[in-house]
Amino acid sequence: MTQRSDNPIMAVVLLIFLTWSVTITALAAQDDQKSEMYETINERQQTSWETAKQIWNWAEPGYQETKSSALLIKTLRSQGFDIKSGVAGMPTAFTATFGKGKPVIGMLGEYDALPGLSQQATPQRAQTEHNSNGYGHGCGHHLLGVASMEGAIAIAQQIKAGKLQGTIRYYGCPAEEGGSAKVFMVNAGLFKDCDAVLHWHPSSRNSAGDRSTLARNAVKFRFHGKAAHAAGAPEQGRSALDAVELTNFAAQLLREHTPDGTRIHHVITFGGGAPNVVPEFAEVYYYIRHPKSDVVRELYKRLVKCAEAGALATETKLEINFQGGILEILPNNILAQVTMKNLRQLNDLEYDDDNVKFAIRIQQSIDNQVPLSSIKEVVDTSGTVGMGSTDVGDVSWVVPTTGFNTACFTPGVPGHSWQAVASGGTDAAGKGLNLASRVIAATAWDLYRSPEILAAAKSELQQRLGSKPYNSLMVPGQKPPLDYRKPPVK
Repeated sequence: MTQRSDNPIMAVVLLIFLTWSVTITALAAQDDQKSEMYETINERQQTSWETAKQIWNWAEPGYQETKSSALLIKTLRSQGFDIKSGVAGMPTAFTATFGKGKPVIGMLGEYDALPGLSQQATPQRAQTEHNSNGYGHGCGHHLLGVASMEGAIAIAQQIKAGKLQGTIRYYGCPAEEGGSAKVFMVNAGLFKDCDAVLHWHPSSRNSAGDRSTLARNAVKFRFHGKAAHAAGAPEQGRSALDAVELTNFAAQLLREHTPDGTRIHHVITFGGGAPNVVPEFAEVYYYIRHPKSDVVRELYKRLVKCAEAGALATETKLEINFQGGILEILPNNILAQVTMKNLRQLNDLEYDDDNVKFAIRIQQSIDNQVPLSSIKEVVDTSGTVGMGSTDVGDVSWVVPTTGFNTACFTPGVPGHSWQAVASGGTDAAGKGLNLASRVIAATAWDLYRSPEILAAAKSELQQRLGSKPYNSLMVPGQKPPLDYRKPPVK
């Protein structure tokens, strides 16, 4: 890449300064005109929370979110949105469009859950009885999808009333957790007419800024060996589990010889059924990450050699099931400043007595006990790299994109934990949802009313790209891994 997002060139900095100094007064003058839009969101607050809580209860895996996506589609259709279902070859992906003409502003929604995190909305570990699949919303996607939807509905009402001109489009994005759905949506051209894309994410704090993320490849290594009696005829067996263990050991050694910022992690998804049977099949699931996608490309090749070595040493057959890759987020400071202004202005989060009691008990189960008053603060994450990954990254390489976080989880609670699932089932999360709806709608409003911001954001994207175009980590012709959450097939 000619220029890295964490080292913006002076031309970008100057562009940001000039654009922001010209438009800040105009944006402030528009704030009073947004009150009717906020009223729409607040009037629907109870309905939106009930929708989010229903999706929280269903807790559906990636690419299997049939009920969750159907509920969002039903709601958007009732508000006059034009729906296109099953887009980009994914049954639970959809777009919902309202209005016509330029500008086209996109809002991203997600609704998939995580395995092993079934949890009641209680401050102690207690799995839900109704959720037999073991999944839970440990990343708050039940809130994410609904808040973006409510923001889109509020904008649609303003377009209908003639107060805004243009098109609002909600993107129903499945399988963010490892399924890379947005990459397939990008490759299908679903963002090619967008002028800007907005997203947000639940968190344990409020934050905004031109933050990046880690690029990531995902792969399942499947080994096929020979079964035999582990005691009576071990010489006749070829252990697929041994191949997995050798692969894992090689990957452990690889970590010592990778660039700073690399993350390699795995789970064994299948390792056999009984200790007295030599496993004829075993599978290990890997993520490999780094702040630069080009580094991920090279590290992935080295990880594959670890698996090949495992197969060679155990005389088993290696099957590589590449799940796909996602790029790092390419930040956009122009858009991030608009979002930051709105988040700081609209943040009115407060805990009532019940929220405080719940939070205190939750914090007893974690190490990082952050003051509850932190929900009143907004953190500027500009110039940082988050140590997670998201398929929003690919979107950001083809259209100016920005995001933010609102405090939906108890302060200090880590994502992908039972504490996050529990927090996400309480009305404190509903307050964070409402704030996110207002912030994303307010940011879209500013973009509709300020074409000069959209032009500057597009110019910044081109500056950051330099001479290097978008280059997906997917292999040519790759299809969505619709079965990636299903048990491995031997």
